[in-house]
Amino acid sequence: GYPVLGLDAAGEAILAARAHAEAARADVVVLDLEYREGTAEDLLAEGARFPVVTCLEVVEHVPEPVDFLRLLAGLLEPGGLLVLSTLNRTTASLLTAKIGAEYILRMLPAGTHSWRRFLKPEELAGFTRAAGLRQVEVTGLGPDLRGAWHTGGRRAVNYLASFAN
Repeated sequence: GYPVLGLDAAGEAILAARAHAEAARADVVVLDLEYREGTAEDLLAEGARFPVVTCLEVVEHVPEPVDFLRLLAGLLEPGGLLVLSTLNRTTASLLTAKIGAEYILRMLPAGTHSWRRFLKPEELAGFTRAAGLRQVEVTGLGPDLRGAWHTGGRRAVNYLASFAN
């Protein structure tokens, strides 16, 4: 029942999301969904606040994670929840998410990720503390044999974490 805003700085990603939502409309009812090209900085400048902010597979790409997390924390309403997914900096993530996905399977363009920017869960927790947030939960995130994603289990490659203000 909440309104949902999908935000991405890449216009192509917004076009793809809109097309995906339109294709899914036959199967599901979407109550209040908007897609916008822009940045979190734009939303903050507008004074936008949200009860929940999700940031999936982004934080490992930003040069200053603490600054970015402060920005996201600024978008939360009091009592709000930030949900992040990212890649863990482990040998397993180097082999699967970097080498495997980019160079062997070609699922992503080569050079998409810098393994050195992957964040261990304890590093992310420290960065979010510095941004004024407290950790609520951390869990593994991974695909099953059908390619659907699930939570729980190992955190060696991807993980999902939530933080409250």
